[in-house]
Formats: sequence, structure tokens, C-alpha cells
Amino acid sequence: MAETTPSTPEQGESRDIQIRVDESEMASSYANTIRTSTTFEEVILDFGLNMPVAGQQNQMVFKVHNQVIMNWAGAKRLALSLSQLIRAREERFGEIKLQAPQPINPGEAPKAE
Repeated sequence: MAETTPSTPEQGESRDIQIRVDESEMASSYANTIRTSTTFEEVILDFGLNMPVAGQQNQMVFKVHNQVIMNWAGAKRLALSLSQLIRAREERFGEIKLQAPQPINPGEAPKAE
């Protein structure tokens, strides 16, 4: 996939830079929760699943599958992009409501809301 990105013109010239996106080594995974931590120079995003602990009511385990480490500028660009996506989604389909995860007892179907 190639995208065209305008570059800063030099000496009155207008140039376009084509960016080729290479997805040949991409891996996909699903996450229903995220943990964030920071250093002075970086933002660390741990993606994973909140899963109930078998036989233990009111206990969950956060199983981390992927970690993404970004510099602060990249994190800000991600935040802006996500904000735009969420705003567009809510304008089209209504507010996305956040709720606390509901523990599921083994053998019991999740409650429909």
C-alpha cells in the first residue's frame, strides 16, 4: 500500500513522498484491556486480556500478550488519531459507554445489557 505525503518544499518546489507500508511481518492480536507505564523518554503500553480465574469469584488475571514502547511524540500522535476515530464513531453511532468488567462464573453465560 502506498500513501502520498506532502513534504516541506525546498526552494519553492513542491514534492510528494510516497510511503510504502510493508505488512509482511505483521501479527494481529485481540486485547480487551491495556496497562500503561512511563519513563522520562517513553510510554509503555501492555495489551492483553482480562480473564476470570477458574473457581475464584471476583478475581481476574490480566494476561499480557503484546507490549508497545513509544516515544512521547509517537504516543501523542496515537492519542490524537484515536481521539479522531472515537469522535467520528460516536457521532455516527452514539456514545461508547465505559463500564467495569463483570466477573463471569464458570459455566455461566455473560449477561446481555
